Amino acid sequence: MMLFTKLFLAHLLGDFIFQSSKWVKDKEEKKVKSKYIYYHTLIHFALTLLILWDLKYWKIAVIIAVSHYLIDLLKLYVTPSFTNKNLPFLIDQVLHVAVLYACAYYGDFYAHTLALLQGIDVRLVTALVFVSFPTAILISKVLQGMSKYIEDDHESLPNAGMYIGIIERLFVVAFIILGRWEVIGFLIAAKSVFRFNDLKDSNNRELTEYILIGTLLSFGIAILTGVIYTSI
Repeated sequence: MMLFTKLFLAHLLGDFIFQSSKWVKDKEEKKVKSKYIYYHTLIHFALTLLILWDLKYWKIAVIIAVSHYLIDLLKLYVTPSFTNKNLPFLIDQVLHVAVLYACAYYGDFYAHTLALLQGIDVRLVTALVFVSFPTAILISKVLQGMSKYIEDDHESLPNAGMYIGIIERLFVVAFIILGRWEVIGFLIAAKSVFRFNDLKDSNNRELTEYILIGTLLSFGIAILTGVIYTSI
């Protein structure tokens, strides 16, 4: 585990600390002709050796550097074909981490992967998945009949409410599992404070009731999910 942690640290430093926006822009424009993609590759090689601090791992450093170069190069050429530009970035990071994992556990890759998969708490995964998008859709269906009474004349980020709800429910389930019920009260209070200004300015009773029902449903489902998970 320590080997993978060190490799992951080197990756984080190389990709997010020792790479400026200037480098990224130049790579996107010139692709394979950009000198910065080679600088970037060398930095990953050097960071890997530096953090591992053992020359016996030089082969791992070479594999990581070469694979990093190829994955980054592939991303540069396929990104323009994606409508969602975040998707290539996410795939790129997953591939990099997969290489690090393979390098860290190459000796017992199958056994370690199998043990890792068998150690996954399926109940927890199910609970977290449930309080994310399924619950968001469920709440939207419950409130669908009420939404026609709400005037949508306020500016808001697209789907911001849905993502806020998902994040707050994940927090609630996590706090229940950790046995920190008091933090849930703080979370509700914090959300109420932020919502207060919007409701005060709008002076709209329908909107107040709509938000209150949605909030109570969101927290209620999250609390029920957390309680069920901890009791079975």
